[in-house]
Amino acid sequence: MCGFVGFTNTQNDSNKIIEEMMNKIIHRGPDSGGKYIDGDIALGFRRLSIIDISSSGDQPIYNEDKTKVLLFNGEIYNYQIIREELVKAGHTFRTNTDSEVLIHGYEEYGEKLLNKLRGMFSFVIWDTVKKELFGARDFFGIKPMYYAVMGDTFMFGSEIKAFLVHPDFRKELNEDALENYLTFQYSPTEKTFFKNVFKLLPAHYFKYSKGELSVSRYWDIEFKPDNTHDLDHWVDEISDVFKNSVEAHKISDVEVGSFLSSGVDSSYVAAVANVDKTFTVGFGEDEKYNEIGWAKDFSKYINKENISKVITPEEYWDSISKIQYHMDEPLADPSCIALYFVCKKASEYVKVVLSGEGADEIFGGYNIYKEPMSVPAYNAIPRPIRRAIGTVASKLPAKRGLNFLVRRGKDLEERFIGNAYMFSEKERKALLKIKTNAPNAMEITKPFYDKVKDADAVTKMQYLDLHLWMTGDILLKADKMSMANSLELRVPFLDKEVMAVAEKIPTKYRVTEENTKFAMRKAALRSAPPQTANKKKLGFPVPIRVWLKEDKYYGIIKEKFTSHAAEHFFNTELLIKLLDDHRNGKADNSRKIWTVFIFLVWYNVYFPEKCS
Repeated sequence: MCGFVGFTNTQNDSNKIIEEMMNKIIHRGPDSGGKYIDGDIALGFRRLSIIDISSSGDQPIYNEDKTKVLLFNGEIYNYQIIREELVKAGHTFRTNTDSEVLIHGYEEYGEKLLNKLRGMFSFVIWDTVKKELFGARDFFGIKPMYYAVMGDTFMFGSEIKAFLVHPDFRKELNEDALENYLTFQYSPTEKTFFKNVFKLLPAHYFKYSKGELSVSRYWDIEFKPDNTHDLDHWVDEISDVFKNSVEAHKISDVEVGSFLSSGVDSSYVAAVANVDKTFTVGFGEDEKYNEIGWAKDFSKYINKENISKVITPEEYWDSISKIQYHMDEPLADPSCIALYFVCKKASEYVKVVLSGEGADEIFGGYNIYKEPMSVPAYNAIPRPIRRAIGTVASKLPAKRGLNFLVRRGKDLEERFIGNAYMFSEKERKALLKIKTNAPNAMEITKPFYDKVKDADAVTKMQYLDLHLWMTGDILLKADKMSMANSLELRVPFLDKEVMAVAEKIPTKYRVTEENTKFAMRKAALRSAPPQTANKKKLGFPVPIRVWLKEDKYYGIIKEKFTSHAAEHFFNTELLIKLLDDHRNGKADNSRKIWTVFIFLVWYNVYFPEKCS
């Protein structure tokens, strides 16, 4: 696991610049560094040694005649198979790393190499003869890739913060991203919070040559349910493919551990992986916010050591600025801070951990996925009548049960944008002082819904979450929080072979009225005790709602909500009303408050000159 940076070279002091950029991401690879510089490009690399930990695995890596140069972040789990094919084709290897199969594979197969890979990856290859740069990102977006065009300079790398030290970089806030963020709690498009800085989207590659950039998709998820098999067949399939994936994800020359909560996903990973150590964090003693007891009991069940930490409120709040620095862009998911602490704890013992991200999206694990099949009699009411009822209900004072009528009065495409829906279009327009050209939420989600327009509602929701929520929130925090602690995080559910099985599972075996991840839970029962395999999903519970009612933290938020930056972007009287209504018990505004607060913290970190 590593990090890389680079830029097309028009600088006289390119060696100094690339060194400064590399230092900004040294947390991604503290073990070693390497550079390649010629008259056209500068490349920099930081390494966290996992496979072939000798210096022979250092990057950049070259092909035989050194006409191609590679920088790579990630792991290729089937590299030994691909290596054998390439050796038979006449390629000569000088290392035992998974990295080297990429450069020889690209020589042999071009971009067709990408669909041969099994793993998580972000890499670039510079062709010194063609003067062409090729870059690619993995199927699900596990590893990040950013790029920017600043005048005649093309920059690229694992983290945006590295771009900021380049003399051609112009640091400007993308206000459109702020408005979208207020609804999604993350930036949901390829545009970032920095103007002219973009994410390479998952399952995409780019080519850059002579000032021209082209971006293409090379793979997509295709749900094609196979109704010819019964439930037992799919449980067998999941069990077999997941065990195979876990074994692949354990390939390492250093010790591997596993994260563990009380949920089925991480429990299934830990049980199958058979690692020596599991890691858990929690808050206080309330079981709503502390899963350590569950994790310790489970670790005893599988005869492994559990290492845990209770996060104090002071630790949590004191870390927020540092964590938003590592995120690069604001992310209003409170669990990312808890994830930071479990990564920090794990990094004291191991270099690699397995984690359960992705299971909910590919196997249908979120409780919201049950909504389309709940109260089927109401679904039978003609759509115009449901819409009329929903419109009336939306104008009534908030009351238990009314939200059901409001939501069922809308089509799925109108009501579901993912697992977080913070501020509506109307709310965010009222809240913002600034005017933007941000698209509305439905404009962002429509291209994904269009691709699965003939699918059932559950499949549509999964497809949307796989492309937006999982990449923009779940995997973003997984990468940034683990790398902030020089820890490699691997996600065996997000494996191409696992996805190939999940795509075929009929919806009725994914989500039922009673439970989510129905078939996967039955597969997990073969490795985990029933109380774990059947446990309801908690997520990563953080007591934000409780803290915001306490004087200390209410005061911290209020100070931010009345700051110079808040006055510039927001109608602050509405912010204070959200805060006071929450404190007084009139509404649970905790997530909306947190969304605005996190942006203001992030803005102060990256634009401090504009906050005074």
